[in-house]
Amino acid sequence: MTKKNQKYRKQKQQKTFPWLLAVLGGGLLLIAAVLFARGDGSGGGTPSIKVDQDKIDYGFVKFGENRQFTLQVTNTGDGTLRFKEQPYIEVLEGC
Repeated sequence: MTKKNQKYRKQKQQKTFPWLLAVLGGGLLLIAAVLFARGDGSGGGTPSIKVDQDKIDYGFVKFGENRQFTLQVTNTGDGTLRFKEQPYIEVLEGC
């Protein structure tokens, strides 16, 4: 080989960047970030819900009259309590 060819090969080898390694590393970081973000955040425990009143008796209420009440909802478990849907209250008419 001539000195010119050797010099050209050295320059070419020095400029080569390991693109495959960079792409694979970036892909692994992206996958790890997605998996971390998708975690359920339950904290490893089991959540448990407790409401201070099971039933509320209003007695007789006239039509158009508003009444208010307060419920205390507590997480008695050791995990994070999350609602998948909007909580609702069911109103029953009865005796």
